[in-house]
Amino acid sequence: MTAGTIASWTVAEGDEVNAGDVFCEIETDKATVDFECQNDCFVAKIFVQEGEEVPTATPVMVTVEEAEDIAAFADFVPEAAPAAASPPPAADPPPAAAPATPASSAPAVVHAPSSPGTRIFASPLAKKLASAKGIDLAAVRGTGPHNRIIAADVEEFVPAVATSAPMATQSAVGTTEFTDMETSTIRKVIARKLLESKQTIPHYYLSIDCEMDALMSTRAQINASGDGAYKISVNDFVIKASALALRDVPELNASWMDTFIRQYDNVDINVAVQTESGLLTPVVANVDTLGLQGISANVKELAGKAKASKLTPADLNVGSFTISNLGMFGIKHFCAIINPPQAAILAVGTTEKRVVPASGDDPNDLKVVQVMNVTLSCDHRVVDGAMGAMWLNAFKGYMENPLKMLL
Repeated sequence: MTAGTIASWTVAEGDEVNAGDVFCEIETDKATVDFECQNDCFVAKIFVQEGEEVPTATPVMVTVEEAEDIAAFADFVPEAAPAAASPPPAADPPPAAAPATPASSAPAVVHAPSSPGTRIFASPLAKKLASAKGIDLAAVRGTGPHNRIIAADVEEFVPAVATSAPMATQSAVGTTEFTDMETSTIRKVIARKLLESKQTIPHYYLSIDCEMDALMSTRAQINASGDGAYKISVNDFVIKASALALRDVPELNASWMDTFIRQYDNVDINVAVQTESGLLTPVVANVDTLGLQGISANVKELAGKAKASKLTPADLNVGSFTISNLGMFGIKHFCAIINPPQAAILAVGTTEKRVVPASGDDPNDLKVVQVMNVTLSCDHRVVDGAMGAMWLNAFKGYMENPLKMLL
């Protein structure tokens, strides 16, 4: 992680804060986490506004031990260290300031417009204004904290003498109406990881149908016997069957490590959960050792935390296998993108009724069964086609005979 975003402040300048209270919520590359106060103090100065992305090791606030010291920091601006190959010695903290990130960890102050290829830091409002006005932020000088571009900088920006280039840009844009949506840190990480996956992992896909009548009957019996204490879903059976199949065919419980293949002893399964910030994949650890009720409780808890942006970094550890289920949306079949560095991901479709031949030789002897289609995406560097097929057949065996999961 190289940067984070202050999602929201829970304190203001001048507030008294106790140890254990939350200063702010920080949107990391995986989740939104609380930044807790370690000692009783007063908030003297806040440098970073809500929605601003800042590099790691950047000072975001000053705290003091006594309320009368707050006024001393009314106009305080943290100094930035000059760019160097190795960090210089940290400067002494200002008097009465609580120990915080040394000023030398801050990025260098740059007063000139950004050069091509330089990362640009700007507030969300500034980005929106620049987009609406057709202004290139690389040409704007930032006057905000650490030279970040703020809305006022965009409003006051005067472009260079116009040439024929702006006319061409205007013509290309035309009169099409659009809305630019800000991307969250999580969404940016998802985009980067999925692009990396499709560009670097040789995907191939295997599909199989599972008859679900026996499982549906078993599920109904289990839920009826629980008297409302639990409700096992089809997805809970899918997770359990996947874990047992990984035990039977451990070659899929692995990762490509460039010069060797790492095979995992634990079966930790990531389960895809859709949230407002994007697709998250919290992990259920040691799934092969859990019963259906334990799996159900874990998944419900993780899904609730994901939608409330309360997942911890531990909840988002990368497991050894991932399941993506779109069956509840009526999707019959799809191919999922592998979650690096895993070797496979299972895409689960909906359960539908189909007419199939019944047992026997009579072609007119038909029956209606419930069928679910699943597709396994494999990393061909780790999993050969025959090995992937063996795993799918093991998975199918557990799904079509769910009592085997209890053995």
